[in-house]
Amino acid sequence: MNSTDVKLDDLAVNGGKPVIETPFPSRGHFGKEEKVIVDKIFDDAISTGNAPGYSGSYEQEYCQLFADYMGGGFADGVNSGTNSVYVALKALNPEPFSEIIVGAITDPGGMMPIPLLNCIPIVADAAPGGYNSGVEQIEPLITDRTSVILIAHIGGMPADIEGIIDLGKKHGIPVVEDCAQAHGATINGKPVGSFGTISAMSTMFGKHHCTGGQGGVVFTRDEELFLQVRRAADRGKAFGQGYSNAVASLNNNLNEIGAAIGVEQLKKLPGIVSNRQAFVAKLIPALSELKTIDIPELLPNSTHAYWWWNLIVNGDNASCTKSEYCDALQAEGVSMNPSYMGALPHIMDWFKNKNVFGTSQLPWSSSDYKGDPDQEFPTPNALHTMDTHFNMEINESWGDAEAALVIEAFQKVDAVYSK
Repeated sequence: MNSTDVKLDDLAVNGGKPVIETPFPSRGHFGKEEKVIVDKIFDDAISTGNAPGYSGSYEQEYCQLFADYMGGGFADGVNSGTNSVYVALKALNPEPFSEIIVGAITDPGGMMPIPLLNCIPIVADAAPGGYNSGVEQIEPLITDRTSVILIAHIGGMPADIEGIIDLGKKHGIPVVEDCAQAHGATINGKPVGSFGTISAMSTMFGKHHCTGGQGGVVFTRDEELFLQVRRAADRGKAFGQGYSNAVASLNNNLNEIGAAIGVEQLKKLPGIVSNRQAFVAKLIPALSELKTIDIPELLPNSTHAYWWWNLIVNGDNASCTKSEYCDALQAEGVSMNPSYMGALPHIMDWFKNKNVFGTSQLPWSSSDYKGDPDQEFPTPNALHTMDTHFNMEINESWGDAEAALVIEAFQKVDAVYSK
């Protein structure tokens, strides 16, 4: 069907034939390599009579490989992405009731560790036209109470981390990079996560790089800080500096099975990222010609890792709402998340009602907190992004055939809804 001949009734959402009738292939990122290495762990456990543990040879190998991938430094495996943020922050040892600036758009698990460490989340709006916070949104929030800046690279698109690092240096504030969604993204050829004072990554099953069902990694180039990372990840153990546990913390350890999976998965990461980038490159020329779709701009000299691809419905050129547009694309078979409202923790009940420690409303309610416990955080840019953006699924196993169908689906919907 020629896109110029498409009528409203031709849309699948209105009963027409969908463009994509067969589901696209799954990722297939687990294979015999992971099975072989995990089988070896079980074979060793059976032959020795000793169950697999943690902090063993596989984790040592995995952490060294991960640090090498990041360009050198120190890495420690932990048991979730949320706990990687917790460990990274705890390693910095922020004072209780100090303020930690965090981007408005993030997974709730990227913000919750802040009050769990008795610190106050201060929410920075997104930069216009995207998900990531920038220097202009962060700097006005800095006070003498600010102890840390925590910034995520959402969806695999790099934030202006170099500018944020410079801002942190100007004010003497460490910067934590949350790279949970951005394995393999780069700025000036360097991987995100290698810029900040310390960085936190998720390695759950759905990420580009995984260690099984759940997992995470904390990375830093600072060897002294890395000691604090290890302590924060393992109940405050001394690690060669005495026999007494040095600080109270939790058991956030990765395990040997997850680390072994990570060894094999890390080998696949460059290919996963390049395949996703190649797939999107097939779409960009055609989608750029559509009146109803805008493509967000990347930072100069940066590469997108495409955990998903956020696209913009151009309301000036579309004769429908974003919701209707996404409904039509989904009916044509395009896999997406039409709304990312679940990534605005500061409008959630737990944040608004200060539900962290019983009914105390701590840490906000403490007399030791010298800021405004009822401070509101208007985030017009973030809310506008939610009103205009949707997140299209991207998969490293998709190629020319899938790209052609996606393009056809977009062209069909654009033909109907273009003003």
